[in-house]
Amino acid sequence: MKLAQALGLRPGETVAFTGAGGKTGAMFGLARELGGTIILTTTTHLGAWQAGLADQHIIVNGIEDIPPIESDQPQILLFTGPVNAENRLTPLPEDVLTEVHSRCTKIGIHFLIEADGARKRPLKAPAPYEPVVPDWVDLVVVVAGLSGVGKPLTEEWVHRPALFSGLTGLVLGERISCQNLVDLLSSEVSGLQGIPAGARRVCFLNQADHALIQAMAQRMARQLSGIYERVLIGSLEKPAEDEPVFAAHSQIAGVILAAGGSERLGAPKQLLDWGGSPFISQIIKNALESRLRPLVVVTGAGHAEIEKACRDFPVRIVHNERWAEGQATSMQLGLAALPEDCQGVVFLLSDQPQVSPLLIRGLIERFSAHRNPITAPQIAGRRGNPVLFARETFDALRSVTGDQGGRAVMQQFKVDWLPWVDDRALLDVDQEGDLELLQNAFFLH
Repeated sequence: MKLAQALGLRPGETVAFTGAGGKTGAMFGLARELGGTIILTTTTHLGAWQAGLADQHIIVNGIEDIPPIESDQPQILLFTGPVNAENRLTPLPEDVLTEVHSRCTKIGIHFLIEADGARKRPLKAPAPYEPVVPDWVDLVVVVAGLSGVGKPLTEEWVHRPALFSGLTGLVLGERISCQNLVDLLSSEVSGLQGIPAGARRVCFLNQADHALIQAMAQRMARQLSGIYERVLIGSLEKPAEDEPVFAAHSQIAGVILAAGGSERLGAPKQLLDWGGSPFISQIIKNALESRLRPLVVVTGAGHAEIEKACRDFPVRIVHNERWAEGQATSMQLGLAALPEDCQGVVFLLSDQPQVSPLLIRGLIERFSAHRNPITAPQIAGRRGNPVLFARETFDALRSVTGDQGGRAVMQQFKVDWLPWVDDRALLDVDQEGDLELLQNAFFLH
């Protein structure tokens, strides 16, 4: 996956890179991916030798030194202050930085900023004055180099090891664990320090150079995905087919559509028995085991009894008084109940208690690897359920009417199909005989 896609970069956004273990490489790599006119700078320092990574390096001492910025001349322009005695490029004066941002915003081009320093170490702990991120930045990418995991807490591997020790409780010289790094990246006085309140935040676990480290990073990403909008896993030094990001994890919500009246069946299917539990309880258990968060249950007909069956679970209940108008009304109420930073949702049906956490997790992992608008299981050549919809589809889902549900928008977006061999996932309960068929398929009857 390209870095721009993995970041979910929006047109003309200003991006700041903080942390350690690949900030400069990520910034220049993103600029090359984007093409067009891209402006780069630093609010700390860059090595003077790094200026050669840009198409043109321009020293700007004052607003009068800012050259014309034109979007129709594709090039990477690096704006900095002069070189200091340590052969490092100094930051722009504050008024110049603000003016460059204003001009970039006006013509809709990206402005990329290296906003932290780490002395080429894979990991760091910030001093109280770091990072230096302007309030108007749209997106902050916090970088961490995984080559530092398993190494001793020393100057060789960590910039400011004493601060790292104080923040994590790790003794100097002890080996750095995955949990130590997760704790650091989760801390408001470390990984999250200096990020403006209105900025989106993404964590990039860089230097995942082989399968073992990638598996380790997957576990870390699950812990961090509720803290960052996205957690990327990749390698700038050893990208796969020139695509530096292997996976982009984010928290995925679940919405259980449990509002139907079960007219054909003659009894509330949400409350049918599945191994001693109501259908709705088993579906909630499967969703929670799959780590869908938050989890919303939309009720309608027979809502009092259905809500009672949900009572012991950490779910939000939303009652749909218009349930008889069709599934679209329930779907849209479920969407409205999700937080604004939700990156995707899995819609679960109330008559499929057999849909396993393994299938749900498969959809989430597939989405993390490809970030396509819709991810759905393909079973015996047919579309199955549940289906994962990315945020970019939400507006289209809100416009659906009647009883079509999410399938009404599947022609509008690219669908990434997850091959699935268990055709029992296609079963549902609509009429008499379906329940016995479903139970027999799972040896419960």
